[in-house]
Amino acid sequence: MQYMLLLYGAPDAEPLYGTPEFQEMMKGFQDFNDRVTADGVLRGGEALEGTDKAVSLKLRAGKVETMDGPYAETREHLGGYYVLDLPDIDSALRYAAMLPVATWGTIEVRPLMNYNPANL
Repeated sequence: MQYMLLLYGAPDAEPLYGTPEFQEMMKGFQDFNDRVTADGVLRGGEALEGTDKAVSLKLRAGKVETMDGPYAETREHLGGYYVLDLPDIDSALRYAAMLPVATWGTIEVRPLMNYNPANL
């Protein structure tokens, strides 16, 4: 089963760029990347640009509406994700706890649905 780890954090709670704490955080992400790669469970992942680059879209009555930024106003923003192939949710939670963002943000762990007709 594949699990998506969605990384949320409040920009004002993250370590500041260029500080030793920022370098420690980046080392934590590199250590995590090395670990999931060595364990053979990494299927994908990436950081996201800031919410100032986001555009939300919806279709209402046949008309496309867009607005700058994320739709929801929240303190924490989606900053990145990983997709891991793991046997169960407990394994996914163990890996999620290894991510540096767990110390100042939130990691949502969610199984991916498999829409392959052979699996339905």
